[in-house]
Amino acid sequence: METTFTEPSQSPALLLLGNRRDPLSERGVDCPGGLPDASDPDLVERARAAKEALGNRVFILGHHYQRDEVIQFADVTGDSFKLAQKAAARPEAEFIVFCGVHFMAESADILTTDAQQVVLPDMAAGCSMADMANINQVEDAWEQLAEAGVADSTVPVTYMNSTAAIKAFCGRHEGVVCTSSNAEVALRWAYDQVGGINGDGKVLFFPDQHLGRNTAVLKLGMSLDDCVVYDPRKPFGGNTIEELRAARIILWKGHCSVHGRFRKENVDAAREKVPGINVIVHPECSHEVVNAADYVGSTEYIIKALDEAEPGSSWVIGTELNLVRRLANAHPDKEVLFLEDTVCFCSTMNRIDLPHLVWALETLVAGEVPNQIVVDAQTQAEAKVALDRMLALPGIGAK
Repeated sequence: METTFTEPSQSPALLLLGNRRDPLSERGVDCPGGLPDASDPDLVERARAAKEALGNRVFILGHHYQRDEVIQFADVTGDSFKLAQKAAARPEAEFIVFCGVHFMAESADILTTDAQQVVLPDMAAGCSMADMANINQVEDAWEQLAEAGVADSTVPVTYMNSTAAIKAFCGRHEGVVCTSSNAEVALRWAYDQVGGINGDGKVLFFPDQHLGRNTAVLKLGMSLDDCVVYDPRKPFGGNTIEELRAARIILWKGHCSVHGRFRKENVDAAREKVPGINVIVHPECSHEVVNAADYVGSTEYIIKALDEAEPGSSWVIGTELNLVRRLANAHPDKEVLFLEDTVCFCSTMNRIDLPHLVWALETLVAGEVPNQIVVDAQTQAEAKVALDRMLALPGIGAK
């Protein structure tokens, strides 16, 4: 049975970069070296030949949001933390080629051995959400929380989708890293450090406000009044000192550019189009969208739900388009729809296309290591403290 997936229309705002320069991107860099042309008919064979030449020396990781043309060469597919763990479990691999985004490659460098070299095929493959909380802003915010008299009773919790420097900040300040799968467990742990959920201690959650809000309200039973948003561009995040003191969770003003596109109107339209359809969304979606959905969970949760769904059932999915299309193709016995009506790729993730992968692999074959991701020793050590705290929590899952 063939899939009946309907491809959404192209969005005029979508910019998928090949070897062009985007000076407004997170790192604004060109791919160095001779990038193969995307129209080269031999790209697939060149990638296959380079990978075969490298053999066990290379281990290719492919994030679920990657293009199919890249995923076909991945040794392992998964979410960010799962992939970093898989890399750490392959110490014999000299090169880890991470087909994802910058913060993921940083996590892989932190968790792998010093003898392993992590390569990101395009250094401009960043994450707009991760870049919404830079370390200088976070340090300034912590000073303002101290000025408000609440830093001593606040535990920082960072989402996996953050820079190594932010993870290191959490390591230094008795905080923890979380994924979208274990955010509830991580928040419960954090509150336990400052008097429990029913006390008056606080969590500073960054960089995604939606995951923090959805977890606090829907999983921990807090109210929206317990949440304040911290805008790093404003004094005290745009709050009064009294509001910061009264809050239970201080949410950094950050979001995912993909999941932030979904609206409740999309959910309503899907239900009108297909009565009885199952609506499943990622917790990075807005609180309004999450409340309107039937199921909420990480990408691994969404994949598992579709795998276990009854044949003939109908689903509309609110997450990145590459994954939704892949799920539709994998489940032709089910009706699978995309929650948006226009293309909704992770544009920075999509910078890593087949030409970039071929260039990276062939450069490794030639004896050079391109685009190596290196986290300095001190940042590695401090970030690993926060990651190890997460690993010690029960029920660990991947973003």
